[in-house]
Amino acid sequence: MGKKNKLARFAENKILPNVIQPTREEALSGFELKGQWRERIFKNENPIVLELGCGKGEYTVGLAEAFPDKNFIGIDIKGARFWFGAKDAIAKNLSNACFLRTQIELVDCFFEENEVDEIWITFPDPQIKYRRTKHRLTHPDFLNRYKKILKKDGIIHLKTDSEFLHGYTLGLLQGMGYEILTAHHDIYGAPEYSPDTPLLKDIQTYYEGLFSAKGKTITYIKFRIK
Repeated sequence: MGKKNKLARFAENKILPNVIQPTREEALSGFELKGQWRERIFKNENPIVLELGCGKGEYTVGLAEAFPDKNFIGIDIKGARFWFGAKDAIAKNLSNACFLRTQIELVDCFFEENEVDEIWITFPDPQIKYRRTKHRLTHPDFLNRYKKILKKDGIIHLKTDSEFLHGYTLGLLQGMGYEILTAHHDIYGAPEYSPDTPLLKDIQTYYEGLFSAKGKTITYIKFRIK
């Protein structure tokens, strides 16, 4: 991506109606939308679903199209990437999709307790090196952050091409006694997959398309933090 294009996208994000870009200080000092996303952004009482590390926003937009009775928020620190999703959502007149530019480790600063119904984690960096463990989006520190904002029966989805991250997360969840609802080692190779999770194969991120084209298997876990 050229520097000029990136700067242009940053500039346009500032005026897009479905992009929220708070400063770190605003997040830590008491974010104004915390607990008020339904009322002030979506103007309804529908469930809230987050996509963490949303990249170009394909999953956020795809889910918003498929489920108009839910509200979707794509979260990523790289605004020049989710600009694509924000523009696409506007072009498709999706009032139930928006994008929040921030670091994932601050997610509990933006949402009130029990405010979120579901979380999608799509193709995160697996952080394979041991010293990077704490940066994995399914590390216990992150799971505790999610637990703070999820409803009691809130669901988390992990979709990844990393067999390492898939195995790490399964082992972690089992060890912590969390409820694993569905687990697939290859969603495209299985004759049947997660009938309780529609569109698992139908919505693809940019990276999923690249990984699949290279023959990499795509894995999936659906779980609940108790």
